[in-house]
Amino acid sequence: MGVSTRPNRAGFPLVQWTFERAKAHGGFDAELVDLRDVGLPLFDEPNHPRLRQYEHEHTKRWSAKIDAADAFVFVTPEYNHGAPPSLINALDYLVHEWAYKPVSFVSYGGPAGGTRAVQMVKPMLVALKMMPLNESVMVPFFANSIDVHQVFSPSELQETHAKMMFDALAKWTPALVGLRA
Repeated sequence: MGVSTRPNRAGFPLVQWTFERAKAHGGFDAELVDLRDVGLPLFDEPNHPRLRQYEHEHTKRWSAKIDAADAFVFVTPEYNHGAPPSLINALDYLVHEWAYKPVSFVSYGGPAGGTRAVQMVKPMLVALKMMPLNESVMVPFFANSIDVHQVFSPSELQETHAKMMFDALAKWTPALVGLRA
């Protein structure tokens, strides 16, 4: 899931690379979900999400999309040493739909490679009963790895970590299915 919604966002090549790696892995029926396309407004439901009494069509569509998924990879930048508001907002819309699903990250930014954003959002994921995995991909100074054609060129280590991440997701996904029944 691509979480940056900014105009002229620079990290979308990482979203595309992650999606290609998910499809190539073979353990998933991968779907690219881009929060910019989803277009969620700032949380606007009158009822608490735990009640699942959604009034807005955008929330009903979002609920169905997340409910149908078994695992997630959030491709996230770091804004001001934290998670982007678009990710927090998308998580806040729902409760039950997130529960008992594994999640990992491809994070990007400057010298910290987006890791502060990941660490900021993990307690929230635990509160939503998600299983944040340790296996992830970090891309420091990400702009240096994107060429003029907007293609991300990962390092060997990032390729290795992506494989490890998808292998871990493939192990956790069936293990958590029973908890959702």
